[in-house]
Amino acid sequence: MNAPTPLETAALDALRTVSDPLTGQDWVGTRHLQSLTVDQGVARVAISLGYPARSQWSAYTALVEAALKGVPGITGVDVTWRTDIRTHAATRGQALLPGVKNILAVASGKGGVGKSTTAVNLALSLAAEGARVGMLDADIYGPSQPMMLGLSGKPESPDGKTINPPTNHGLQMMSMGLLVENQSATIWRGPMASQAFDQLLRLTNWGHADEPLDYLVVDLPPGTGDIHLSICQRSPLTAAVIVTTPQDIALLDAKKGLQMFEKVSVPVLGVVENMAVFCCPNCGHQEHIFGEDGGKRMAAEFNVPLLGSMPLNLKIRQQADSGQPTLVAEPDGELAGLYKAMARQAAALMSKLPKDYSSKLPGVTVQPKA
Repeated sequence: MNAPTPLETAALDALRTVSDPLTGQDWVGTRHLQSLTVDQGVARVAISLGYPARSQWSAYTALVEAALKGVPGITGVDVTWRTDIRTHAATRGQALLPGVKNILAVASGKGGVGKSTTAVNLALSLAAEGARVGMLDADIYGPSQPMMLGLSGKPESPDGKTINPPTNHGLQMMSMGLLVENQSATIWRGPMASQAFDQLLRLTNWGHADEPLDYLVVDLPPGTGDIHLSICQRSPLTAAVIVTTPQDIALLDAKKGLQMFEKVSVPVLGVVENMAVFCCPNCGHQEHIFGEDGGKRMAAEFNVPLLGSMPLNLKIRQQADSGQPTLVAEPDGELAGLYKAMARQAAALMSKLPKDYSSKLPGVTVQPKA
């Protein structure tokens, strides 16, 4: 590789002053800068982000242009972006799931706070930003993702053992709701439910040939009982997100959920505050029906980021019930923008977690003793 010219060296120094808006790190020092050349005054830059942020590329380009155009001798800037999502280390050194790079658990501790709706919209947001994403509905007793994603019917099994997950809105999805006929109640004891989840996780053919999922979003059931511990301890989770409402009762259970992940050494990326405020569609008056800043206080108490706050909005519920979640029904709307911002921040935080290098380790062979 040719040594950089003095002008290219100056350009590199200028680019080091630009911090990624979400990670706070510069792209040169973190080796996300793939190449930088200057030819006849035009700087050509290629940067590979470790998280999906397609909607932000133009804004990021403006940051690079502002830095490089201040370098004497550079008259133009051409920036290209790509997404390169790495595999991160799973908890407790567990073996990774075939076809999946990273597993993100979405939990609440308490039911009725909009966790499943948040999970599906976060998954759709990651996909909209340029990632390959799947959804696993881990609620064996009350699966809701088939309705939210407009999926029904039993999935195909190519060999009688594994399952091909159906796809809609660009997401692969697997749920007990697709396997139980007529939406019958699943009346199982904890060990059976835990085993059912394990089979859904490991017997589903996630991803495609040579194209693993960047993220598998797992919609956990409410609570912090035996099933949840089994999921956390037996699944190669990468990280978790906690969903709560500002209400004190919801926060009480959400804190238990966060502490559960801490005890099993699963990094918590942050807190999503749902139903934070109701804005009257007629007069615009805002009312904090479930309390104010509860999620913010919880995030500060546990020293994790508040990923964002979602309003109490009728559209979110209607769209999810119709099988057209917000990111599908109004992908360019204000609500979708809030979900995308939370997803980008969570993915950026995950990109800073330790990487998985197990695939790069040499295999071990046993030589017979001479």
